[in-house]
Amino acid sequence: MNTPFQGVAPLTHLGLIRAQGADAAKFLHGQLTNDFSLLGLSEARLAGFCNAKGRLQASFMGFKRSHTDIVLLCSADLLATTLKRLSLFVLRSQVKLVDASADFVVYGLAGAAVAEATQALAEHQARIWGKADLDGISIVHLYPADGVPRAIWVAPAGTPAPAGAALSSAQWAWGEVRSGIATVTQAVCEAFVPQMLNYESVGGVNFKKGCYPGQEVVARSQFRGTLKRRAYLAHADVELKAGEELFAPDDAGQPCGLVVQAAAAPGGGFDAIVSMQISAFEAGGVRALAADGPLLTLEAAPYPLQADI
Repeated sequence: MNTPFQGVAPLTHLGLIRAQGADAAKFLHGQLTNDFSLLGLSEARLAGFCNAKGRLQASFMGFKRSHTDIVLLCSADLLATTLKRLSLFVLRSQVKLVDASADFVVYGLAGAAVAEATQALAEHQARIWGKADLDGISIVHLYPADGVPRAIWVAPAGTPAPAGAALSSAQWAWGEVRSGIATVTQAVCEAFVPQMLNYESVGGVNFKKGCYPGQEVVARSQFRGTLKRRAYLAHADVELKAGEELFAPDDAGQPCGLVVQAAAAPGGGFDAIVSMQISAFEAGGVRALAADGPLLTLEAAPYPLQADI
């Protein structure tokens, strides 16, 4: 883990759902937290798939290969369940949903590998959630990790890997954590409304797009001042795992939050994205696993929150 955060990593922890048909964009627009009807071919979307209570069942990074062909990347451990749940809503819509994980290869790019992958694209501008296409390959720019550029590279199966030094999956996982953009996995399925992961501040929620499952709860959390939890970055000297509980000093043994995503840190210990009560973050002294568990070092998310802009 002492290798610099630079290079190319295979992202086998992600699966792909493909939505094809005349109603692909319209269908996803009605099911997810973001706008897919107006999604252009040069951008991607972060989006959540909520249950009726507004809790995230899955999260996606989605983009259009064409106006009738949309790819959604999600945690592989939730793909089968998510595909089944989404398929229940298809009804008469002209859209076909399939597990397309075997049809594509996915790599993560960090540092110089991002510039190298896009150097052949004339007048290309690297902007977050911006997408570039070249010979069937799609490259989506992500939020950086400690200032290091990141991108996801998606291509048809059999396409040679992008150029760059080898980056391990563990190193990429650490970069995901340090970006502050959480991916919903099985361990935290249905644990958060989108704002508890700061999704509304990083382009993951559109409050003007109309109805989708859980929309009323998500909107109420935003506009009635009821949101009491946010996502933060954390570090501990011991291993942290998604789904583990967090405890504040004065909460009488009641958990104040959860670990959302965690990875081994290059300098030792573990870094994590945690979702927890705002009051507990402000008070400090938060511990993992138990009220007398290891103390966490906490910091704010590495991007401005919408409410603070």
